[in-house]
Amino acid sequence: MTRTRGLTRPRGLISTQRRLPLRPLAFLAAAAGVLGLVTTPPAEPAPRTTPVASTAAATASAAADNTATVFYWTKTRNWSRYNLHYAPDGGAWTTVPGTAMEAACTDWVKKTVTLGAATGLQATFNNGSGTWDNNGGKNYALGTGSLTVKDGVIAHSDPCAGATPGPSAKATVYYSTEALGWSTVNVHHQPAGGAWTAVPGTGMHTACAGWWKRELDLGTAASLKAAFNNGNGVWDNNGGADYALGTGVSTVRNNVVTANATDPCAAATPDTQAPTAPGRPTATADGVSVLLTWDPATDDRGVTKYQVTRVGGSAGTVVTDVGSTVFSDTGLAERTAYTYTVKAVDAAGNVSPASAATTATTGDKPANPGTGKPLGTDPRKDPIYFVLTARFNDGDASNNRGGSQHVKSGNAANDDPMFRGDFKGLIQKLDYVKGLGFSAIWVTPVVLNRSDYDHHGYHGYDFYKVDPRLESAGASYQDLIDAAHAKGMKIYQDVVYNHSSRWGAKGLFTPTVYGVRDSQWSWYYDEKQPGFEYDGLTIDAKSGKSYYNGDLWSTAEPTGNTCLNWGKPTGGKSAEGYTVHNCQWPSPTSGMFPKALFHQCWIGNWEGEDSRSCWLHEDLADFDTENPAVQNYLIGAYNKYIDMGVDGFRVDTAVHIPRTTWNRRFLPAIQERVTQRHGAEAARNFFVFGEVAAFVNDKWNRGSVNHSAQFFTWKERKEYDADDARAALEMYDYEQQQGTGSQPTSTNAFLNGNSYHAPDHSRFSGMNVIDMRMHMNFGDASKAFHNGKDSDDSYNDATYNVVYVDSHDYGPNKSSERYTGGTDAWAENMSLMWTFRGIPTLYYGSEIEFQKGMKIDCGPSCPLATTGRAYFGEHVAGSVTASDFSQVSSTSGAVATTLQQPLVKHVQRLNQIRRAIPALQTGQYSTEGISGGMAFKRRYTSGSTDSFALVTVSGGATYTGIPNGTYTDAVTGDVRTVTGGTLTVAAPGKGNLRVYVLNGPGKIGTAGPYLK
Repeated sequence: MTRTRGLTRPRGLISTQRRLPLRPLAFLAAAAGVLGLVTTPPAEPAPRTTPVASTAAATASAAADNTATVFYWTKTRNWSRYNLHYAPDGGAWTTVPGTAMEAACTDWVKKTVTLGAATGLQATFNNGSGTWDNNGGKNYALGTGSLTVKDGVIAHSDPCAGATPGPSAKATVYYSTEALGWSTVNVHHQPAGGAWTAVPGTGMHTACAGWWKRELDLGTAASLKAAFNNGNGVWDNNGGADYALGTGVSTVRNNVVTANATDPCAAATPDTQAPTAPGRPTATADGVSVLLTWDPATDDRGVTKYQVTRVGGSAGTVVTDVGSTVFSDTGLAERTAYTYTVKAVDAAGNVSPASAATTATTGDKPANPGTGKPLGTDPRKDPIYFVLTARFNDGDASNNRGGSQHVKSGNAANDDPMFRGDFKGLIQKLDYVKGLGFSAIWVTPVVLNRSDYDHHGYHGYDFYKVDPRLESAGASYQDLIDAAHAKGMKIYQDVVYNHSSRWGAKGLFTPTVYGVRDSQWSWYYDEKQPGFEYDGLTIDAKSGKSYYNGDLWSTAEPTGNTCLNWGKPTGGKSAEGYTVHNCQWPSPTSGMFPKALFHQCWIGNWEGEDSRSCWLHEDLADFDTENPAVQNYLIGAYNKYIDMGVDGFRVDTAVHIPRTTWNRRFLPAIQERVTQRHGAEAARNFFVFGEVAAFVNDKWNRGSVNHSAQFFTWKERKEYDADDARAALEMYDYEQQQGTGSQPTSTNAFLNGNSYHAPDHSRFSGMNVIDMRMHMNFGDASKAFHNGKDSDDSYNDATYNVVYVDSHDYGPNKSSERYTGGTDAWAENMSLMWTFRGIPTLYYGSEIEFQKGMKIDCGPSCPLATTGRAYFGEHVAGSVTASDFSQVSSTSGAVATTLQQPLVKHVQRLNQIRRAIPALQTGQYSTEGISGGMAFKRRYTSGSTDSFALVTVSGGATYTGIPNGTYTDAVTGDVRTVTGGTLTVAAPGKGNLRVYVLNGPGKIGTAGPYLK
């Protein structure tokens, strides 16, 4: 809700090219804004900071100038450089990383050190980039003379004795300037153990388009440091870290070093190998539409598209190019058989053999045909994976955009535009999400945004248009929905009813802005071009910039102006020192917005009535949602996405709209449209969950029922005025006077003893909510558990609560950083979320503790790469195929490493267990008759299904008064027979749990790092 969404004023641009002092070593850290620093985590423990007792006894008569020549075996390490970090016996350690070693002979480096009176030394070795060999934490105890260290074994010898000195080492360096536009390139370098070349370095030669080349003589060194410059003071020094290069051929492109690279200018080997045929095509008809899905083909260089051939109907044979593995064929003839085959095509144009044929027969044309259909199953069965689409995975670089703050934010320096991920990238990684075990994906708002910094999607401008920065050919929003459904996965769309962007809402009202076309503001205000409309993606040819403000630009006072003091200086200055004029920046008090459509005030009391009728932030123009014109605009917009077949809405800033308006207008409209398009069952399971941000630890939000999450799950309990604005005030006053003690209660989440009972949803509003109280307390799982269940009688049905630890807004206890409680604590939190009532939800990357401890959002004041909204695609690069939920059948590349992480294994098995036990999905719960910290029982009964489970997280528990019978632990397979109504379970350990199921299925999945 209170995310940083943009600047209050534009700031001056920061040049991506900076002049640096001409220094011969690593350049100033200030250059970190030019190109990003890449670090390598230690592969082994860091060395001890104090010496370990030497095994060589020191003697008082030792020579005053003892030396040791240390030889180190390189063949199994293959580092680009080697350092000796040492301490003479009884002396101090060298400064990290130590002293550079030099080439000795084939597969050996060496360093001779003076020990003084010491007769031995402690030693460790490292590559200068954080990877160490410290003998498993013991350090190496060495003596004097010639010593070798080979794969942990110490010997007294000179391995190079008698060896013929090898030839001088060479390094061939290729440097790419395709993103820089330099006309001259110099390489400034330092061989390991040697001196830097004189500034600006050695000139490089043109190799081929976009590439420069230079062969460097390193002498006996096995590596070098390098920086590059254009000869005019503009440097690329890898963000102040310089580039670490080895011998042989290396390429440097966009801050990435590729060692032992192929010559980028060599003629490419022609690609003559065709892809394999796509597998298992399946065609399913729905009215006069057919959904076709197939398994991806493989290719030695990658598949670029698919050709879908359709035969049948009056059109005969039709071939369509598709960019994903799902194709929605619409507008077909009624009651007609259509046969489909699919071929794969690679970049060279090689075409695969055709897939097997599949046929579907259309039915009757619906009266109002839709374009998609929600899955329509109980949402409690579907754990949710939450992604910021623009930051998850980049499938199409052509739609990437940095926006007006690209340079200022620091994103340009990282080559990391805020709009980077897209639907194509998400489609490509649906199997990653499915392989984790998630069957629902919550995506950030998809509507066209307009602001200075709008990657998150909460600055809606055209609510009827999908933001083109998220779409690609063959990977539209509809394609994403269809592709997810084909894999049995739901799409929950984040929606905003409360506000638009500061530039208004296209089709409802957009303000006219006063802009000055002079040297001060021309960098920010584009000149208006007739017929050109902002779409976030298209770049105006005249200005050469993305069109953010140009179509709003005006220097003359418009007819019918309502803005106060139009065009007059405010008397203030921008951060750059520029004159600021009235009506230059839309705000609630400027008179630039009509009172009938937008509110005219700032929020003063966040728990008062004005929090529902005033602006949150100047980037967020607050709709008057009680106005029928606004209601119709929003209902019409979101009907479009219902028609597309989304499975539910996550509602942003729900607390800032009166409950009466939700209950009278928006929630019934959702139900009506889903029922009309997709049927009553789909409407019953269309999942709406609201963000009612209550950042307090008590049951009710500072005593204000109107601002508490559970309040929005209930219908009204009295009649109010027919006018929505007056009704909102009446309801607010009435419920505040009733207070917290007179609010409705429910037993829908609770067992009656050991028995499940039919829930009563007759007073349900239609909106479920995010469990803010558990979220606030997830700094400790036990606190979250006890605070959560303390509130459950005040929700209509808490088994539908969406439960998460952190998100794109906050961590627990309103922390502004991504959760950093540690892996064990994460495992414990997950174990609780996946077994306790509610729907477990995971923010993207938390399965590997992505960006833990990083500030979640700092707006355009820092690079996204340093925040909790960093780009995740590098962690899912490669291929992954999920054969089922939580089951990965094949994987390669970086994603294979990601899938081996401990929390990944943990969440995969938790999803397996939850999916196999109905009580953990839809069951009611109780803690009656149970001793233990986080221990409870759950049951779900319906028809032939009767699922009863006893759960304890981390600690031990004793269950009394339970049904007799045979219980089997889903985690270990342990079998217990209960005859006296009592079962005692030992503590499984932090993050672990036990799930004893009456007449259960047995052990589910395999033991992992926590579930064992």
